[in-house]
Amino acid sequence: MNTNSHLQREEITPGQPRETNAKKTVVIGVSGGIACYKAVEVVNQLRKDGYNVKVIMTKAAQQFVTPLTFQTMSRNAVVTEMFDPVAKWDTKHVSLAKEADLFVIVPATANIIGKIANGIADDMLSTTVMATKSPVLIFPAMNTAMYENSIVQENIQKLKKHGYHLFGTASGELACGDIGTGKLLDWQQIVAEIEKFL
Repeated sequence: MNTNSHLQREEITPGQPRETNAKKTVVIGVSGGIACYKAVEVVNQLRKDGYNVKVIMTKAAQQFVTPLTFQTMSRNAVVTEMFDPVAKWDTKHVSLAKEADLFVIVPATANIIGKIANGIADDMLSTTVMATKSPVLIFPAMNTAMYENSIVQENIQKLKKHGYHLFGTASGELACGDIGTGKLLDWQQIVAEIEKFL
């Protein structure tokens, strides 16, 4: 994992495009959770700010938001399958991994966090994460009980130890009606954190 801090980290206000942004590619990995709708806003804002945004969706994510939505917001085709006989690509997980200046997973479920922490690469998102050498930012989102589960917390600490950038969660009312931690950060805050790495 490349954790070099040579990337410029100037403060950027979302909505302020820079000419250099066009040369930087942000790969957004979307895993399956109700908070997927916030990822749509993240992709839209990054594209408006001048970045080249590529999106990878898990099958579960597609149950919440359609690939067409992300395609419309990113202006790029969305990757959903490991093996697409129609698409023209060259070992897509490797090419996307190399192309990424920054890799972001939002929302990151307990499932995808567990996969990455334990070296499991069984779909397009987890496989591409394993292949990238760019910095990886992970924004968790899940039920409070899941987030506070000792196994999930161990996986989070394990990822931090390996150089992944894990962000905290917000507290408040969750989709299930519970009150607690595990809520995905607001999309504006996520964009601000992402742009610190670009």
